[in-house]
Amino acid sequence: MTTVAIGAPAGAPGASGVSNAATTYNYKVVRQFAVMTVVWGVVGMLVGVWIAAELAWPALNMDIPWITYSRLRPLHTNAVIFAFGGSALFATSYFVVQRTCQAPLFAPKLAAFTFWGWQAVIVAAAITLPLGLSTTKEYAELEWPIDVLIALVWVAYAIVFFGTIARRKTPHIYVANWFFGAYVITIAVLHIVNSMALPVTWTKSYSAYAGVQDAMVQWWYGHNAVGFFLTAGFLGMMYYFIPKQAERPVYSYRLSIVHFWALIFTYMWAGPHHLHYTALPDWAQSVGMVFSLILLAPSWGGMINGIMTLSGAWHKLREDPILKFLVVSLSFYGMSTFEGPMMSIKTVNALSHYTDWTVGHVHSGALGWVGFITMGSIYYLIPRLFGRTQMYSTRLIETHFWISTIGVVLYIAALWIAGVTQGLMWRATNVDGTLTYAFVESVKASYPYWYIRFAGGLLYLAGMLLMLYNCLMTIRAGKAVDAPVPAVAAAHA
Repeated sequence: MTTVAIGAPAGAPGASGVSNAATTYNYKVVRQFAVMTVVWGVVGMLVGVWIAAELAWPALNMDIPWITYSRLRPLHTNAVIFAFGGSALFATSYFVVQRTCQAPLFAPKLAAFTFWGWQAVIVAAAITLPLGLSTTKEYAELEWPIDVLIALVWVAYAIVFFGTIARRKTPHIYVANWFFGAYVITIAVLHIVNSMALPVTWTKSYSAYAGVQDAMVQWWYGHNAVGFFLTAGFLGMMYYFIPKQAERPVYSYRLSIVHFWALIFTYMWAGPHHLHYTALPDWAQSVGMVFSLILLAPSWGGMINGIMTLSGAWHKLREDPILKFLVVSLSFYGMSTFEGPMMSIKTVNALSHYTDWTVGHVHSGALGWVGFITMGSIYYLIPRLFGRTQMYSTRLIETHFWISTIGVVLYIAALWIAGVTQGLMWRATNVDGTLTYAFVESVKASYPYWYIRFAGGLLYLAGMLLMLYNCLMTIRAGKAVDAPVPAVAAAHA
């Protein structure tokens, strides 16, 4: 592997030779995760587009059980969240913790295990879920042997991450690492608690909980997959990559600390908002609603902090498409974290839940916030990991940005309208108390919006394919490099 010479500028190609772990950062595992982020992104979104097409044109399942919507939907969820998003979180957290602590990764062999172990988890999911081997739990569909492997990978991940922080040369722990650290710890807790099961065979288990307790555990912990995996982890990206790309300090470091503590305390209690109008006690439903409403404040505080980091650098948005991805992601973050609390209000929830409005909300966060912040971060990383000063084509990044933006808008707007339509039709009653519409009529009314959703997803996938091509050409033109660890600790990475 080609590595940088000691004393060379970070990210610049250097002399050939064997990497010295004591004097260079460990970029190998970062490179591996960064590349697989793009690969799994294409795969996951391809599956998403396919199942969107199946809803619009049901005959596309061709009566083959392995490719029916019910089998592929959990595969899509796992591919885009845990394969695409998870690989991105591994890549960025390993990069950021090294750079901000000015120390190479602790236990490099364990770091390598996290890469290969995580890829094994994803491949196992891709095999078992189409076969119908599933726990049926949202965000925790994988059967128990895979759960055990996830737990082992995650323990290794925690050791590497916190071990690196423990050996840091810098006097303070940068705020991005606080968010990454919270995500690592919380995901471990939610995975272990939510996945408690009694194995029957190698491919079948039953939940350790029963009835409403099972539902409560599922959503109290399962919602934190949203709160910590899809929010806290990606906020770690935001607090590092936006200041770096904008070449400006974080707007308010004090606000970032307030954002952290308020967010992680509050998110824990939002899960019951998934269980309005169920057997869950009313008081528990109300707790979920109240804390969901409180969440608006820290969420928007963080959004403002990220956007205002561009103070004095707004002009960069004109010519820097990477910065466009990073900043527009915050717009979607703000929109999603306003919409979520509003949907958690019981009276609004009566209209929105179990409809496509919820699906639209999920995707405004997933495609707009998580997708865009990931794409911006990966576009930042890839050239630096392969000894280049920039991506192969800035114009392709710009095209990717606009195609994806149009795709997201079409996707979520179509599902918002479809969802409100469904909610209104389902609860409409005649004067004698009978339902005004049959369920099939609401399905028929949804079809035009499902066509638009498919078109939006197709555009988003096209953007990912452009990204894959751009990354491959950048890698082809470059060489793997490891940046030197500074001899003297500086104030910032």
